[in-house]
Amino acid sequence: MNIAQFIIGIPLFIVLLFGIGFILNMLIKTTWMPAFLYSGIAIGVLVYLIMNDRTPHMVDYVMLTSGLVGAIASGWTIKTLRMKGYRMF
Repeated sequence: MNIAQFIIGIPLFIVLLFGIGFILNMLIKTTWMPAFLYSGIAIGVLVYLIMNDRTPHMVDYVMLTSGLVGAIASGWTIKTLRMKGYRMF
């Protein structure tokens, strides 16, 4: 992976998972479900890489962790909006 792809990929994963998590939270009304769902997917990706004799590199861990940060941030945002009285969330 190119260094430019890596630098652009980190905020892209954060924003992408934040948006998906935010929409899922609005539709399904579960605060932490996107974070748990993404954790399961990330673990599945790592297991797939290991079982196919591909060693995950640090880049893989950083990208997956940045996506998890976005999913957790969406849950935290929805929780904060609910506490402040926004009934839509």
